[in-house]
Amino acid sequence: MIKSLSLFFAILLSFSFLSAQQTGTVTGKIFDGEFNDVLPFANVVIQNTATGTTTDFDGEYKLTLDEGTYTLVFSFVGYETKAITDVKIEANKVLELNVTLNPSSSALSEVVITTSARRNTEESVLNLQRNSAVLLDGLSIESIKKAGASDIASAIKSVPGVSVQGGKFVYVRGLGDRYTKSILNGMDIPGLDPDKNTVQMDVFPTNILENIIVIKSGSADLPADFTGGVVDIITKDFPSQKAMSFSLSTSYNPDMTFNSNYVTYEGSSTDFLGFDSGDRDLPISPTTSVPNPASSDNSSLEGITRSFNRTLAAERQSSAPSFSFGFNYGNQFDVGENRLGLIASINYKNETLFYEGFENGVYQKNEDRSVNTLRFDRRQIGDLGENNVLLSGLVGLSYKTDNAKYNFNVLHIQSGESRAALFRQNTEISNDIDVDKDNLEYTQRSLTNFLIGGHHSLAENDFIIDWKVSPSISRVYDKDVRLTTFILNQDTTISSDAGYPQRLWRDLEEFNATAKIDFTKKYDLFDNQAALKFGALGSYKQRNYDIYKYEVAFRDVNSSSFNYDPNAILDPNNIWTPETNSGSYIRGNFEPANSYESTQNTVAAYVSNEFKITDKLKSIVGVRAEYFTTLFTGQNNNGTEMYDNEKTIEELDLFPSANFIYEATEKSNVRLSYFRTVARPSFKEVSVVQISDLLTGLIFLGNIDLQPSYINNFDARYEFFGEKAQMFAVSAFYKRFKDPIELVAFSFVAPNQFTPRNSPEAQVLGLEFEGRKNFNFISESLADLSLNVNVSIIQSEIEMAKGAGQEYESRQQFARDGETIDDTRELQGQSPFLVNVGLNYNNADSGFETGVFYNVQGKTLEVVGFGQNPDVYTQSFNSLNFNLSKSFGKDNRSKLSLKIDNILNDDRLSQYESYGDVTADFSSRNPGTTFSLGYSMNL
Repeated sequence: MIKSLSLFFAILLSFSFLSAQQTGTVTGKIFDGEFNDVLPFANVVIQNTATGTTTDFDGEYKLTLDEGTYTLVFSFVGYETKAITDVKIEANKVLELNVTLNPSSSALSEVVITTSARRNTEESVLNLQRNSAVLLDGLSIESIKKAGASDIASAIKSVPGVSVQGGKFVYVRGLGDRYTKSILNGMDIPGLDPDKNTVQMDVFPTNILENIIVIKSGSADLPADFTGGVVDIITKDFPSQKAMSFSLSTSYNPDMTFNSNYVTYEGSSTDFLGFDSGDRDLPISPTTSVPNPASSDNSSLEGITRSFNRTLAAERQSSAPSFSFGFNYGNQFDVGENRLGLIASINYKNETLFYEGFENGVYQKNEDRSVNTLRFDRRQIGDLGENNVLLSGLVGLSYKTDNAKYNFNVLHIQSGESRAALFRQNTEISNDIDVDKDNLEYTQRSLTNFLIGGHHSLAENDFIIDWKVSPSISRVYDKDVRLTTFILNQDTTISSDAGYPQRLWRDLEEFNATAKIDFTKKYDLFDNQAALKFGALGSYKQRNYDIYKYEVAFRDVNSSSFNYDPNAILDPNNIWTPETNSGSYIRGNFEPANSYESTQNTVAAYVSNEFKITDKLKSIVGVRAEYFTTLFTGQNNNGTEMYDNEKTIEELDLFPSANFIYEATEKSNVRLSYFRTVARPSFKEVSVVQISDLLTGLIFLGNIDLQPSYINNFDARYEFFGEKAQMFAVSAFYKRFKDPIELVAFSFVAPNQFTPRNSPEAQVLGLEFEGRKNFNFISESLADLSLNVNVSIIQSEIEMAKGAGQEYESRQQFARDGETIDDTRELQGQSPFLVNVGLNYNNADSGFETGVFYNVQGKTLEVVGFGQNPDVYTQSFNSLNFNLSKSFGKDNRSKLSLKIDNILNDDRLSQYESYGDVTADFSSRNPGTTFSLGYSMNL
């Protein structure tokens, strides 16, 4: 009897187990095509059955069904009903299916749109683009994976009108970083470079992302301080299912990897984690007074000198391959009748780069105006090694009730960049001397961002409140940058002819705190739905910037004492002592204008209204008010100008905007847009600072009289959206600048000095084309093959400042014979054209995917010439990359991928350009061709 019962329960348990294994889940969100928002309380049912559910206030639904193929019907009162066929439910799998419902044109009859199930998240981004109130382009995580990009800077190049400078900084529509705003989850974040206005994008790994949205037209709810575009980095949100994955990758570059000539130097024990252990810390207090050997109170000088790290020489060793890994986890849990979501991600990247024959030079126009060739001033050529470590982590919690959702995210990014270089420099104009240079650098960056937010749906979703609070802390710390030079063709006492060995610590700390609240009230206007939106924002930014410079000086020492070995300079036997009264010693070189404190405050409020003028014409009009102040504390070097928390900018401005969307057909829109924006000076620009760059020799001078630049923007676009993520769009834009800001040289006698200045006017005119098309029109067997193309053509013009000592007069004075000087030129940093082409094959059934991707942008004005210094242009870089991946194993959970970057082996080149098609190299390096192999697995 017991055996029979045991057998019975075993059979029953087996059947129960088998039955449980035969169910799967379909989940997703339903979006409101009218307001580009989620659609709560919509119906989801299985066709011809009573089985179904409704969406929650966040537009989410979830159905558990037996294994099989279904037709799902999505509906909501007053909206078109959409039937999705061929929805395949597989055992123990979760299918994500997002749907957009549009208002029905007829209130008396039901309109049913039937389509087949699509799983490509590119379509969700296209739906966002199609239904958005503003003109935008997006990049889904699916598109990023296709391109094989590991960070945002690598991925975002495929967005129309977007370029990336230096592999880090995003320019939208060819406009420089001053005119592009980067935000994280809709909130401001601090920059990680003291010389840039936007955050560098290569520090954000792609596997923490949900989407990247590039907004190109303005609306009242957007910040006013952008012109080219707003790049919104959207991190992963509330997970729809349990997900856990890890990834590994490594890369090989024949020119860089396992190269025994790789240049480096001994760092610290924690460099591999992206931060210095303290070995590079300034060994004395910045306020310590360093005595002179000749002073009577010099007893502390020897100890101070011995406390400094004595490594000054770069060394050669074999370079290791680059590698990376990542881990992601997400899940949701029931907490009573509510749900708790959790996401966690950690990513690590260790990249080794090596450039043999790295070159940069300085050339000038000949004083004889009949000579077109450029005069060689100095040139350095040598080897540069880099090791870049990036460690990041993201933790997020979401709590959802019936009518509210709360988020808490913490993102931390830590990076360390170690660089070493060996250069041979020849200076022809100054006595024709040759110099050997050892450069050692280390930059430590960190960014910690907190986000607390809430979404509240009231009055059956007719009244919505969104609020966010986001503090951020960032730090950029250049630790113990070292520059050592030896004159090669003279055997004299080491002196400033070669330059004393230099040491530098540069520390930038920034704190941001932003809070915003948005209210949306839906109502009926002219028998159509409308939405009134209003809100407010407060932002506080505070920056501390300090530079501490020292040099190694010498007393009664000849260069032969060191045998041209930089490490011998601070050898214990060569350090100055009171007894010998000779040797090397540390000398302070404090410059008060190298340090400053500054704060920026913004208080904003806005109101906008979205409503239909006719059944096909929708408008979004609004106005934003912003009160902005900058306060500065600092002084110039001679102390004649001193500021103590004084206002340098105080502006109260109105920024109107209007967007019109005409639904030409069910699949196409025509858009018109106008908006006013502002480009404000950065912290250091509106100041009296005088900052010297140790390695380049360039000097930055602040301009306390600098004014914001105001821009009127006009946009037009036609867009057509087809099936299966196919689309076509053509856009035109015009921007007119008042008082545009550029960084320019300003002195004939000191052409290495640069300052920001307002020019009278500028304008930018451009066209953008974008198309995505698969090849099923040729054959159904080619449906998995698709072509993405986008092209931007941009023309810019800025009026040069005129008057004594201004740019126009400086160009006239050094014009070549027969050369005509116009009073306008192109904008600094403006690309005349951008081209992106991607040919991709993706077969979901076989798990096979491959693609070829090409990107190029036209030559760009990098440095504005002045006097004898000609203009410098960044030349076109032809980027051709190839990706191949194959999914395999159980449920295709494993993936093996191969990527080849820079197949054309193109050079990164910047050149001086002068009259008569005369060119000379400003900088040149070859990144080589890189082969990457990766493996990932969904656990």
